[in-house]
Amino acid sequence: MMRMAIVIAIVLMASRIAGAATTNGIERVAWLHGCWESVSGDRIIEEQWTAPRAGTMLEAGRTVSGATLVEYEFVVLRERDDRLAYLAHPSGQPAAEFLSIIVEPNRVVFENQGHDFPQRVGYQRNGAMLDAWIEGAQGGTNRRVDFHYERGSCQAQ
Repeated sequence: MMRMAIVIAIVLMASRIAGAATTNGIERVAWLHGCWESVSGDRIIEEQWTAPRAGTMLEAGRTVSGATLVEYEFVVLRERDDRLAYLAHPSGQPAAEFLSIIVEPNRVVFENQGHDFPQRVGYQRNGAMLDAWIEGAQGGTNRRVDFHYERGSCQAQ
């Protein structure tokens, strides 16, 4: 009888752990995978996300104006305990880490209240479109910058 109770307890714990990994894991944001771009005149913003693997996704992004690189960023998105950690490495700035506060089927928001600006980074999938934003307080004023992406080509142009 005692062995049966132990086996049941182990099965329940394993199912909770598996459920937590499925609920909070990187697979929940697999919809970010692929190439996204926003074009406005000769200004192009690109983001390329790798598929989830080993609890991580990677992103490489750049903004170009004509033939000039304006800025770039690398992001490591990974599982951390029951949350997702978004570690951004923007050009010309120190790295910053944001932790998930919302993870929904088509939306994810990360936050770091201790960061100067932004304090929040978000993504929302709308069919073939991807909306992204950064927001927070800057100089005593709330500010939000929106980015609207369409599915782009991952092929060299």
